[in-house]
Amino acid sequence: MTADRPHAVRVAGVVVDARGRALLVKRRDGGGWEPPGGTLDAAATIPEALRREVLAETGVTIALPATLTGVYKDMAGPALSLVFRCTARDGAPVTGPRTRAWRWATRTEVADLAGGASAARVLDALDAVGGLNGLDSGATVVVGAQAGAVPR
Repeated sequence: MTADRPHAVRVAGVVVDARGRALLVKRRDGGGWEPPGGTLDAAATIPEALRREVLAETGVTIALPATLTGVYKDMAGPALSLVFRCTARDGAPVTGPRTRAWRWATRTEVADLAGGASAARVLDALDAVGGLNGLDSGATVVVGAQAGAVPR
């Protein structure tokens, strides 16, 4: 957070498998189940940060483009979170220096495992198959696609 960027910007990737389950992690510096993610460095692009954070916390490389499913204001502090629905391109979930546990969770399990804000973000991503909830135009918001190559 700086004077020219008054809010921290965080990215989170809700990796969804072929069975419609979301990949959740328990980070070593936190207690609850949540989607993998982290803070966007000033020099990084959103796709770079998203890919880096999911890989660092899960061992999974995500496919790009990823679909933006929600923008959230952290009510406890000056932070914005960008949440994306992702698919795995390579790798299998593992624990590591930043993650003490991982699991694939069904929609029902997400509601039981994750805290209020984390659960809502994951459930929004699971529900938003076509893009950002609330978009009237039906457009899909993606990151990591080349100009003119946005899939419909």
